[in-house]
Amino acid sequence: MPETWQDVAKRKQDERTLNIPKEWLLSSKPSPNLNAVIDVPRRCGILHENELAITEKYDATDLVKKLANRELSSEEVVTAFCKRAAIAHQLTNCLTEIFFPLALSRARALDKHIQQYGTPVGPLHGLPISLKDTFAVPGFDTSVGITSLTFSPASQPSTLVITLLNAGAVLYCKTNIPQTLMAMDSVNRVFGRTLNPLNKSLTPGGSSGGEGALVAMKGSVLGVGTDIGGSIRVPAMCNGLYGIKPSVGRVPYGGQENAALSGSGRTGLQASAGPIATTLRDCGLFFKSVVDSEPWRIDADVVTGSWTSSDPSSQGFSNSEPLRIGIMHTDGVTTPLPPISRLLNQITETLRSSSKVESVDLDLISLTKPLQSLTNNLLYTDGGQHKFDLLSRTGEPAIPWVSQRMKPSPPKTLEQTRELHARREKAAADFLSVWSGAHLGLAPESSPSRDTPNDGTPAAAGVTAATWINQGLPSSSTSTPTTKPLDAIICPVAPHPVPPIERWNATGYTAMWVLLDYPAGVIPIRFFRAADTKLEIPAEQQAIGSWDRENRKLWEGMDRSVY
Repeated sequence: MPETWQDVAKRKQDERTLNIPKEWLLSSKPSPNLNAVIDVPRRCGILHENELAITEKYDATDLVKKLANRELSSEEVVTAFCKRAAIAHQLTNCLTEIFFPLALSRARALDKHIQQYGTPVGPLHGLPISLKDTFAVPGFDTSVGITSLTFSPASQPSTLVITLLNAGAVLYCKTNIPQTLMAMDSVNRVFGRTLNPLNKSLTPGGSSGGEGALVAMKGSVLGVGTDIGGSIRVPAMCNGLYGIKPSVGRVPYGGQENAALSGSGRTGLQASAGPIATTLRDCGLFFKSVVDSEPWRIDADVVTGSWTSSDPSSQGFSNSEPLRIGIMHTDGVTTPLPPISRLLNQITETLRSSSKVESVDLDLISLTKPLQSLTNNLLYTDGGQHKFDLLSRTGEPAIPWVSQRMKPSPPKTLEQTRELHARREKAAADFLSVWSGAHLGLAPESSPSRDTPNDGTPAAAGVTAATWINQGLPSSSTSTPTTKPLDAIICPVAPHPVPPIERWNATGYTAMWVLLDYPAGVIPIRFFRAADTKLEIPAEQQAIGSWDRENRKLWEGMDRSVY
């Protein structure tokens, strides 16, 4: 009798359990009534004092310095994080593939190298780094939570895996994701559901939710996720972490398993890989280490270029010239709930109290409102058929999130795909006005009408023959711009607080930056407070659509104490 998908899942889970040393198993599980398990590793007695110090006292930037100076050995650092990852997994179900013995063997080899030659292998020498399950590590599955892809270990590494190893990193585990990767929670029928260590009633986010939970538990000092709609940034928000999605081509992405046919991403939106960390400087460490390794030599899709310092003065910003930050309060599709609006107002007040920052409120609704529908269409240009084919091979049913939101459909035609990309190009071109400081929705006064003839000469692309003669030359009307350009935009990660499991509502605030291919990140500000629960939606504020009505359900009639 052939194996059922349940048989396969059990066999895979049993394999995972056997990869955790018995001496690292919790003697007893915490009470089910304990909602926050973030402090259990410190109290469980498995970690020694030096291991607690290694995993709690230092960030990745500290650790690579101590490893390079031989103040700490890679073996003791890797051991500490392997043990803490094992504990984190027992509490949150965050791991998929576990390869602690290989990690410790590599750590010992790196220690031997630095003892023999006196220099580190690279900028990440001896540092343990965790990976989202999508990355291929030879000898281990890249199943992305689908039973038909289990017990088929990778033979070739992802290009970022090569890059990290060449930089001296130690890889030791991979982390959980949602089935098909297309969900804002992290649950699948192979490995089960990942829980949020800060509050098990709330979602850990997706699709890099296992990574977020592991880093929050300090079972990883630096994790790597991927993002095509918010999959790095949503888990970062849910777990109180930093997370950055770079533009496509900045970080190696080749050799990923996305539960999609090879090349299909090029017809729609493309994902990118980036860090999830406890400090912003660790995100900088990741990017600098990767980019300085010249990854374009092993991944043809990576753009060439150096990584500049995160110090604003090195970016051409003058100490006498304040940064100009735009605050986007709403995308026009889902209005932020009261605690999110309050937080944005608090951020605005803080920025305006600084002489180093000039903040301005932005009204971008005319630009952002159409982007959510366009993004959704570009995410599914292939119709999602291959994902459902993978499930059907073992008879595995779709998880509720997928079955309620996705249906297999024919791929979009060439003409349909072309039209979507034409709209995307126009959206990106229109958005440039935000950065230039021009009035939104209005062309500069010197711009000609597309209909204006010029002495009978036909216009090309809306520019008449006479208008380009003085292009680029200074004039009294254009030499001094009336508004300064923006340096950055701040907006919510979501229009709601971290919601209960399966209740994440809108991805518009994260997905738009994928559509525009802008780098985007999450900075933790503060935790939700009891006082926030007392805020109410103004009586005169009406829902602006179906997404907004669903969003309001996370506040109106909700037991807000869950937050």
